Amino acid sequence: MELEFKGACREVGRSAVLIDEKIMMDYGVSPGEHIKYPVNGSRPEAILVSHAHIDHSGAVPNLMDLEPDVYMTPPTFDLAHMLAKDTLKIAEREGEMPAYDSIELSKFAHQTKQIDTGVEFHAHGYDLEFFNAGHIPGAAAIHVKDKENKSLFYTGDINTSDTRLVSGAVEFPDADVLITESTYFGDEHPPRKEVEKAFIDSVFDTLNIGGSVIVPAFAIGRTQELLMLLDAHGIRPFVDGMGVQAYKIMSKHPEYIRNPTHLKRAFDNATMVAGRKRDGLRLESSVVVTTAGMLNGGPVLRYISRLYKDPKSKIILSGYQVEGTNGRMALDTGNIENDGVIQHLKPKIEQYDFSAHSGDKELKQMVKDFCDRGTQRVFTMHGDNCEGFADWIKEEIGVEACAPELGERFTI
Repeated sequence: MELEFKGACREVGRSAVLIDEKIMMDYGVSPGEHIKYPVNGSRPEAILVSHAHIDHSGAVPNLMDLEPDVYMTPPTFDLAHMLAKDTLKIAEREGEMPAYDSIELSKFAHQTKQIDTGVEFHAHGYDLEFFNAGHIPGAAAIHVKDKENKSLFYTGDINTSDTRLVSGAVEFPDADVLITESTYFGDEHPPRKEVEKAFIDSVFDTLNIGGSVIVPAFAIGRTQELLMLLDAHGIRPFVDGMGVQAYKIMSKHPEYIRNPTHLKRAFDNATMVAGRKRDGLRLESSVVVTTAGMLNGGPVLRYISRLYKDPKSKIILSGYQVEGTNGRMALDTGNIENDGVIQHLKPKIEQYDFSAHSGDKELKQMVKDFCDRGTQRVFTMHGDNCEGFADWIKEEIGVEACAPELGERFTI
């Protein structure tokens, strides 16, 4: 089995791993001012997509001229298709050259075969199976076995702990080779209950003095989890942005949701806002959960424009803020760029760790469990310190481990 690492090597973004020049696992982009794609030309016969986030799925439509077979879980297909259509729409609106066109997007839908987790299937000479990865609804880790019975397990983005929205990953097969994400190696998440309590206390503190709370949130996963948390404490927020569309997709796949009844109640109790309704909204002692999660575009900027001079209000960031984004600038300087204007934010800015990735302890335990069951080689990717994780595995577990460089190939 030959592996070529074409993205997410000692970085986060553009995940892509090619097996035997036939099977591509993920094919994503690194979003930003200059979008990065996986390196080197590829002509895979099949593509396996772990989950819908664009750093794992965003470049798949670019390969449709090859007419590959594409495999993913049903929620991943619906969510990835939603994001792909939005990406195309944004590019056309902003006068940019899109990476794919509507014909390729249609081919993407036509070429995709939807496979549930826990279902074994065969493709292009390989035995394959998706396993629940926790991360977001539909997220799957990928098990691959070749004709020589050599096996590989690719985690994608994984979370072994339960969240309000999805159950954590608990079932893993034996594998000769493990390819693991490394996002939070060296960083431990605070206990979720403590994070939730601090978040809710902060929201109530603001509402009680007449301020409003803007909660920028990622559309897939974070918006839905936060609405469930707010609903559990009797808070009925406004919800805006693509998170509403993502919820409607998730509701079609209740078997991938930990508590679909609570998710439905949370959205039923929230007030959905879109279009012209935004400007007429009375923002007094209210909570608004809206995209974009890093303050780069989306409805959130319109809400901030109305409240950025109000010291009683708050902006509560619910996820990691990438360098160069408005969210990071807000944390570092208290300013954002909004429609070409620098706005100094008088609302208090807070950040809470609602990560959907395994933390340091969980990552290490997962790798140890694999190696205890016979895994002989580990590759670490998708992180800022992949080399450190590989060194820890070699030193503490005694198994061969490597953090591949971009474009590097290995024979296993």
